[in-house]
Amino acid sequence: MKRVLGCVVVVAVFCLQSQVSLAANVKIAIIDMKQVLATSKAGKKAQGVIEKKMKSLQESFQKDEKELAKMQDEMKKKGAAWSDKVKKEKAIAFQQKRRDMLETREKANREMQALREENINPILKKLEDIVDDVASDKGYTLVLPRNVVLYSAKSIDITDTIVSKLNKAMR
Repeated sequence: MKRVLGCVVVVAVFCLQSQVSLAANVKIAIIDMKQVLATSKAGKKAQGVIEKKMKSLQESFQKDEKELAKMQDEMKKKGAAWSDKVKKEKAIAFQQKRRDMLETREKANREMQALREENINPILKKLEDIVDDVASDKGYTLVLPRNVVLYSAKSIDITDTIVSKLNKAMR
């Protein structure tokens, strides 16, 4: 029994030592993806396109919301003087306007998602290639996005290098 226990301890120590030596060979880097998209030329351009469309849609939504609020206010103020038929017509018109507005928002959300994909996906694809090249050149075993790491030393952050190479690659 002592012999078996001794063998188990020796195997466990050997396994721990091999894990420590493997961990010692791992070189890790961190990238702040938000910063890459916010500071790179391509990211700024894509964000500009997206923000411009968003602003346009928001102005349209505000107009629709004002019309809906106006209809609701009219129904409250004048509703007592209206006949049942007019009340019903106004209520139906109000509900239809609200449904139309919700459909328009859903369509706008799909449009915005497609616009994001159209403008951001090429950047992300290029970013993958750049990160792969930098990781290979610098000997990194693992490159992680900043948002999944609780703490890291500033010295392993390669965001600025990635932004610089992305700017050169996407002129």
